[in-house]
Amino acid sequence: MMNKAVNTLKIHETGIMAIIRVDTVAKGLDIAKSCLDGGVNIMEISYTNNNAGEVIERLKSEFKHDMVIGAGTVLDQTTARLAILSGSEFIISPSYDHNVQMISNLYQIPYAPGCTSYTEAVKALEGGASFIKAFPISSYYGPDLISTFKVPFPKMPILSSGGANLENLHRWVEVGTDCIGIGGLLSKGSCQEITNNAKQLRKILVETREKLKNN
Repeated sequence: MMNKAVNTLKIHETGIMAIIRVDTVAKGLDIAKSCLDGGVNIMEISYTNNNAGEVIERLKSEFKHDMVIGAGTVLDQTTARLAILSGSEFIISPSYDHNVQMISNLYQIPYAPGCTSYTEAVKALEGGASFIKAFPISSYYGPDLISTFKVPFPKMPILSSGGANLENLHRWVEVGTDCIGIGGLLSKGSCQEITNNAKQLRKILVETREKLKNN
C-alpha cells in the first residue's frame, strides 16, 4: 500500500538514501541486498537509465516492505506516473514541476523536488512536497547550504544529494539535513564493501542524532 505519511517517516528515520544507477536488474538486486544488510533500506533508482521501471518493479517484488524504493531524476508527469505504476514509493526530481507534484499527491507518495531558491522551496512545500532536495547546489556549497535554508525556516525538510561522505557526514546531520543521498559509497565496489559503508554511514548518523538530542 502506498502511504505518503508512512514512507516520509521511514525516509527521515533511516536518514541515508542510496542513489543507484544500474545497467542490469541483477546488479540492482545485489546493491539493494548489500545496502539492506548494512541498515540502509531507502533506495532511489534513477530514471537516467531506461531500465529504471523494471529495476523498481523487481526490487519491490523481491524486498517488499523491507525496503522503500523510489524513482529519481523524474522530469515530467508521464515519467512520474510510469514510475508509480512500476511500484515507486517516492518521487525525486532535480527540479520543481507542478504536474509531477500533483500526480505524487494524487497517488499519496512523497515528492522531493530540487530547488535552488528559497521562493521555489516554499512554493513546493505549499503544494505538498515532503522534502526539498538541495540540488545541485549542495554538492558545491556543502553543509553550510542546509543552514542557510534552515535558519529562517527550521521545519523545512531537506534531502541532500552529493557532497556527503564518511568524513563529513556528521556535519550534514548537525545542520539538520533530514535525509542524505549517497551515491558511490552505496553503489560501487564489492557487496561486502557496500554493506560496510552502509553500516558506517548509519552508525555516524545515529550517533550524531543522539548527541544532538542530548545537547
